[in-house]
Amino acid sequence: MQSSAEALVDRRTQVRRGRLLEYLTLGWNLIEAVVAIGAGLAAGSSALIGFGLDSVIESSSGAVLLWRLRAGEEGERRELQALRLVGVSFLLLAGYVAFEAGGALWRREAPEESLVGVVLAAVSLVVMPILARAKRSVAADLGSAALEADSRQTDLCAVLSAILLGGLLLNALVGWWWADPVAALAMVPVIAAEGVRALRGERCDDCAPVD
Repeated sequence: MQSSAEALVDRRTQVRRGRLLEYLTLGWNLIEAVVAIGAGLAAGSSALIGFGLDSVIESSSGAVLLWRLRAGEEGERRELQALRLVGVSFLLLAGYVAFEAGGALWRREAPEESLVGVVLAAVSLVVMPILARAKRSVAADLGSAALEADSRQTDLCAVLSAILLGGLLLNALVGWWWADPVAALAMVPVIAAEGVRALRGERCDDCAPVD
């Protein structure tokens, strides 16, 4: 049986591991955003641009969680405000993606093939589930509902990656130009659901600041 001192050391180790995972996720999302938006603009891909913008917003959401882990009561009040701003951003993004993808379908705009986008989506499809599993492991050790919820958001990133990859491959291999905007439209309900959850302030109600 662990002594109180050993338990404290173990908890701090898990907290550091949790923060490291959040920093890794934040860094990856930023890289993902830059590459996806750049490749999307070059190829005229609504799905890639929407994926990149989603990564930007998720980066801000991850930063909020890191901030919360270091804050006290004032941080909790600010977290609610930040969550609502993130929620509004997700809903605006869902509207933007729906508008752009719908317009591309209506105008029958065929995007160019994007090898960079395919590689990015494939790598993200591998990386995100690994990060999500690691977060759930740490969340279980810490009893952290916030980190558990964040792991589910990381799982959603993998879902978006799969949708994006399918659309890009169908366009590149089969010549189905409409697969890209349809993939973008398939992202809309996933992105909107994230926005609704954030607006509702769904988070950990008993998360304490950690050192």
